[in-house]
Amino acid sequence: MRVWRAIGIGLLSAIVLGLAGFGALALGYTLPEGIGAGRTLVAAAYPALGLGGLLFALWLRRLVAPLVPFALATLAFVVWWSTIEPSNDRRWQPDVERLAAAEIDGDTVHLENVRRFSYRSADDFTAHWRDRTVDLADLETLDLYAVYWMGDPIAHIMLSFGFGNQEPVTISIEIRKEVGEAYSTIAGFFRQYELYYVVSEEPDVVALRTTYREPAEDVYLFRVDVPKEHIRRLFLHYLGEINRLNDEPAWYNTLTTNCTTAIATHVRALGGDLPITWRVILSGYFPELLYDRGVLDQSLPYPELRERSLINGRAEAALGADDFYARIRDGLPGMEE
Repeated sequence: MRVWRAIGIGLLSAIVLGLAGFGALALGYTLPEGIGAGRTLVAAAYPALGLGGLLFALWLRRLVAPLVPFALATLAFVVWWSTIEPSNDRRWQPDVERLAAAEIDGDTVHLENVRRFSYRSADDFTAHWRDRTVDLADLETLDLYAVYWMGDPIAHIMLSFGFGNQEPVTISIEIRKEVGEAYSTIAGFFRQYELYYVVSEEPDVVALRTTYREPAEDVYLFRVDVPKEHIRRLFLHYLGEINRLNDEPAWYNTLTTNCTTAIATHVRALGGDLPITWRVILSGYFPELLYDRGVLDQSLPYPELRERSLINGRAEAALGADDFYARIRDGLPGMEE
């Protein structure tokens, strides 16, 4: 009996502490800034109510009554949290102000709002949004970009769909930032950012990272060796989600809905065997996961493949070239032909 009571107390304590911690951060990040000190007060009061109730319950050896106020506060928190909905109607930063869309007619895909900005720096650019039509019959290759800026564990992952001797369509899953808003990893857990699919061409989304951001980010490019039919299905699945977000905006989440976990979700939705593992959560190891599963070039050990896949120098040399996409790929492992 004592063992079960101890287990119950342990579980109850873990639940209360977890709710208190999550609630404090959620309230702190999500309550309107306009309420001033009240925001801090509410964010502090909720966990204090939980911790105080838990300590009182343990002291009295009565686990229910002392926690009733915290339970009621939690119910109110859940109701309030459920009312926070994503929106497409905000003051967006210029680089994410337009949503991409796709119209599909047989093998013909008409893309709207494909981004191809001309950069002078990361914050100084001329906006170019273009429409583009591609033929699914020309869709031949799938490439993966891994972008590193804070060490090996974390990378931004992008997919690039190749249409023969045409500019690839590169899709980057990101946050949609409002004017004046900056990214915070912690804030990304708490319904602060809408999910955004950047549909772009490589002189934009690649050169931005290799050349115009300061400091420059390390960009690696890998060929993904999967059947063309799988590439087609994945591209169409991406387009379905892009169209859905026009009507049903969704939240970005640092852990569950980010640039890499979203890719895994797309693949699994199509029946692919790509489980969520630590090498998906720590996205910098995602390319190595794909290598171990045999879908990246196997002619080299992974460390050598990664070293030879760094394209920063190639991208710098190819700036402004009409065949930027071809120059950055020329001679890379798995792309020799």
